[in-house]
Amino acid sequence: MTPREKVGQLNQRMYGWNAYRRTPDGRFELTDALRAETDRFAGLGALYGLQRADAWSGVDHGSGPGAEDAAALADLVQRHVVESSRLGIPALFVEEVPHGLMALDGTVLPVNLGVGATWDPALYERAAAHAAAELRARGGHVALVSALDIARDPRWGRTEECFGEDPYLAARLTEALVRGMQGSGELFAPDKAPVVLKHFAGQGATVGGRNSAESELGLRELHEIHLPAARAGVRAGAAAVMAAYNEVDGMPCSGNRALLTELLRDEWGFEGLVMADGFAVDRLARITGDKVSAGALALNSGVDLSLWDEGFTHLEEAVERGLVEEAALDAAVARVLRLKFRLGLFDRQLAATPPAPTGGRTLSVDLARAAVTLLANDGTLPVGAHVSRIAVLGPQSATAAHQSGDYTAPQRPGTGSSVLDALRRLAPPGVDIRHARGCALTGDDRSGIPEAVAAAAASDLAVLVLGGSSARTPDTDFAANGAALNAVSEMTCGEGVDLAGLRLGAAQYTLLDAVAATGTPTAVVLIQGRPHVVPDTAGALLAAWYPGPWGGEAIAEVLLGLAEPGGRLPVSVPRSAAQLPVYYNHKDTEYGGYVDADAEPQYAFGHGLSYTTFTYGPPRASGRTVTLDVTNTGERYGRSVVQVYLRRLIATTWPRTLELCAFEGVGLAAGECRTVTLTLDDEVTGLVEVRVAESARAALTAVPVRLDLGSPRNQILTAPDETPL
Repeated sequence: MTPREKVGQLNQRMYGWNAYRRTPDGRFELTDALRAETDRFAGLGALYGLQRADAWSGVDHGSGPGAEDAAALADLVQRHVVESSRLGIPALFVEEVPHGLMALDGTVLPVNLGVGATWDPALYERAAAHAAAELRARGGHVALVSALDIARDPRWGRTEECFGEDPYLAARLTEALVRGMQGSGELFAPDKAPVVLKHFAGQGATVGGRNSAESELGLRELHEIHLPAARAGVRAGAAAVMAAYNEVDGMPCSGNRALLTELLRDEWGFEGLVMADGFAVDRLARITGDKVSAGALALNSGVDLSLWDEGFTHLEEAVERGLVEEAALDAAVARVLRLKFRLGLFDRQLAATPPAPTGGRTLSVDLARAAVTLLANDGTLPVGAHVSRIAVLGPQSATAAHQSGDYTAPQRPGTGSSVLDALRRLAPPGVDIRHARGCALTGDDRSGIPEAVAAAAASDLAVLVLGGSSARTPDTDFAANGAALNAVSEMTCGEGVDLAGLRLGAAQYTLLDAVAATGTPTAVVLIQGRPHVVPDTAGALLAAWYPGPWGGEAIAEVLLGLAEPGGRLPVSVPRSAAQLPVYYNHKDTEYGGYVDADAEPQYAFGHGLSYTTFTYGPPRASGRTVTLDVTNTGERYGRSVVQVYLRRLIATTWPRTLELCAFEGVGLAAGECRTVTLTLDDEVTGLVEVRVAESARAALTAVPVRLDLGSPRNQILTAPDETPL
């Protein structure tokens, strides 16, 4: 390969939606912009977002590819790329899969925070497999999926993209993601897709919960909290990782050789691809002085493939100037080409794509149902037989538009089910269901509250559906990397939408207080992308983390008792933003409170109620296993999530109060008892106490079992030269 051809393989400069246009007769044609890009480097390494559709790209059902013609568009572009390449090298088509494929007619799943609330890796693995199959059926190749960010500050707008605040839970779900999307083996099956795990590493620790802000991570915090999910993904065989925007010890991740090479490749043995986040390489010019040397720094640090940067287009010049060894360039090119060979693109580039999978809606509802979390209940739920009139109220009650997370493609009219729609369909015959919106998600307009109060007062039950929204609109201003620069309409969450406080819109609290004051039993449902502060003024409180278009169906089933509230909190819910941080696994110091407020969260990590009751027998330990009997002592089926926490008694550095180290969901019929055995992984060492409970808060008072698991292991890994990373 010529230097020009090599450099071309390491660039994905174009926004994919600029590579085509739809003609008046409905066909697709290629643009001059695509031809210019392929001419520039005699081919194309990768193309981002060929199928992306959203307010930023401007692609909708009138201009973009749907399920019926997406594969044909991909084939049209690929044929042009191959014909433009002297060596016939195909391009990688890279797509966003944040919660399902971000394309027209793609299945929308609950956001990652909802996935975390399921505590069910097996269910998520099936959903991830479906998303990969959809991607490949449409001619796409590579899936970009957030998995590695840990939610340590819920003010961050991207909290919805995290599996939760705990590294162990995130690690198990990251493994499930890799298994589901990629399958096993060196070569990818036609319905499997290599996954790029985002973001490596520590992006969830930015100061003040502000997107892309600096981080102040110590090395142990990095290794104990922010790296376990990445390490689990690498061990599971992840094909690629994306270097994060943030810095570690003052050096941005895309230019951090200690992170990308010495740790990821040398210590962990990672042989896959490292992609930079959008324009992250060019940002390094603030360190190097110009974009040529910025590209050189990123390549030398371990980045193989850039995203939209100019710096990587000048790598031939960087080699000529001695900033980059040609061997480093060759190694990066080899990793890109190897991924293309693993996908079979050289052999099957013109072959028919696999058929589209079915059952996406069912999987989406299954995930949403498993994530619905009952936080409080005074007996209001499930809806009893005595209830004949239900008032369905609130700004989230009658719309599916705000049930999906950030980075969701436009949905066809009629897609989805709101809580109101689902209750009308699923409630027993004869139940009168009335509706009033009450107020908007944002703002202070209270003019609709009297109507809602009247409806509540005339009903046996009020279902008040509150929350937030990550729905973008065409009048949103976007940064060059797609992040929102301004929050428009009712947008309160998502990338670029960080909050200083965690309160809902002001009118929502007025509506809640007014409905509760009627004396009508009230169940509050929160549809949100981050924990919000909600007073304890309702008889029952359900949390649903952006459950997707059909989330209303899952919520209604739980309200009516047709399904169990099986979710458990993946994050701690604070009483106010002034408390932060409130994550459970803080260091085991004399953790003092505040003089003017409670320091403990309103609801603890792992918390979640059921419509039945469970008892746990005394835990028994043997080697690395913990065994106990779990009994459903109630009158109906239910699912308990058995959670095992450890407390290190002797450690190489100051230990944490508690650390989740194992969990298992157990579904039991009324009166059923089952013996559950959980195994601690080999990385748990030292003298520890193990506590089995249904939440982190309950674990603090659970009966401990002491285990001696060998000499405590230093949790900071070292590079071959023994320098701590």
